[in-house]
Amino acid sequence: MSVRIQPTSQVDETAELGEGTTVWELAQIREEARLGRGCIVGRGAYVGPGVRIGDNVKLQNYALVYEPAVLGDGVFIGPAVVLTNDFYPRAVDPDGRQKRGGDWEASGVVVAEGASLGARSVCVAGVRIGRWALVAAGAVVSRDVPDFALVAGVPARRIGWVGRAGVRLAERAGEPGVWECPRTGALHEEKDGTLVERS
Repeated sequence: MSVRIQPTSQVDETAELGEGTTVWELAQIREEARLGRGCIVGRGAYVGPGVRIGDNVKLQNYALVYEPAVLGDGVFIGPAVVLTNDFYPRAVDPDGRQKRGGDWEASGVVVAEGASLGARSVCVAGVRIGRWALVAAGAVVSRDVPDFALVAGVPARRIGWVGRAGVRLAERAGEPGVWECPRTGALHEEKDGTLVERS
């Protein structure tokens, strides 16, 4: 298995791409970025300098992943998703001089294993998306998302829980705080606003 890079994409020579990774047309992968095995980078997607991406990650068309973002294994980034990196974005400083790279400090988004970000969602600089969480299309995430949380809206709020299959969990009758995946039957337990898988 080898790396597949379309000729219209731009992959910096210092970027590292794992075995089986595909980079589609017009995508750009910047300096020192590192992608794991089996990744798919869609048409027009952008991966900033030094971004770290795990194995089997999918970046759909026109997704923008700004440095220093970190994406865990099995993450899904939907079409036109934006992971921002600047708490106080300005083109110029208070004196009107154009800001340069050293005039601000980048703060990356962290997306943990298995999480999915729906189309056109935006994650604000510095947030963490928990393991197997699901961000609804069009949501604006401005605070951390717990593991297995389903969030939606502007700003995003938790509206439920999801399991590894991405299906909304149902609370078991007569067992408060116990949630079940209707697809896999996996059980989860809720305590103090967090959800953990039952072993």
